[in-house]
Amino acid sequence: MKIHLKQGWRLAVKHFYIVVLLFLYQLIWGFFLYRFIDSVVAPLLRRYPSSAPSEAAVQLFMTEAQFQLFKTDLINPYVWTLGGLLVARMLITPLFNAGLFYSLNQSRSNGGTRFLEGIRKAWKPVVLLYWIEVILSVAPAWYVLPHSLDALLVSGSIPELLQTVLPSALLWLLWGTVLHLLFLAMQFSAASGGSIFRSLWHALRNFLTYAAVSLIMWGIGAAAGIVVTSLSMLWAGLLALILHQGYYLIQTLMKVWTIAAQYDFLETKRM
Repeated sequence: MKIHLKQGWRLAVKHFYIVVLLFLYQLIWGFFLYRFIDSVVAPLLRRYPSSAPSEAAVQLFMTEAQFQLFKTDLINPYVWTLGGLLVARMLITPLFNAGLFYSLNQSRSNGGTRFLEGIRKAWKPVVLLYWIEVILSVAPAWYVLPHSLDALLVSGSIPELLQTVLPSALLWLLWGTVLHLLFLAMQFSAASGGSIFRSLWHALRNFLTYAAVSLIMWGIGAAAGIVVTSLSMLWAGLLALILHQGYYLIQTLMKVWTIAAQYDFLETKRM
């Protein structure tokens, strides 16, 4: 397992320019999403009563907000804008994935990187598999979300609410994680021109080790996040700000490292 982590790190470093590109993509996406949310939330907060409002004032604010949300078309432009942003992200993200997966295959076989070539050659199957994964991942929402809303309305305490909602949420998380790992294996194969069903079979046969490699990498990423957060809290000031902002680049590097380690493991099992 250590071999796959080391080889994954070598592949990630070799693709550092893709790491920077993904970092800029995440940065731009986060900026536009923040500006959009700020443009929606800030006007609402300005209408909130004073810092020490009476119960009647709060009730009036909530009643007015509820009326505008459900009885007018005020929210429609925001819903369409948010939907457009999400669709754009769901179109762009698999393109980056196609380029990265194809380049990982090329760099492992001949030592070169082929990011743009990978987007041109492999975007169709990768985008299709990505969308299928998304649809299957959100499918349980048809049951989980109404069930959670009903539990929120009838639960008398937070422990009771958690006892009702947590099992469904954990099963949904497990479902999404398993789907992600299996579809990731198929996308690796699709980007390299191989059989996606053969790759799926190899992933299923070695799923426990495959999941263990993924969990180790996710654990390393989580530990790095905890360390950076702790240091930024201890060293408040300019250094903490630089460290916090620089962590997003480290986070992107960890993501590419994780994908490269998963790819290397699956490739060794195909040989």
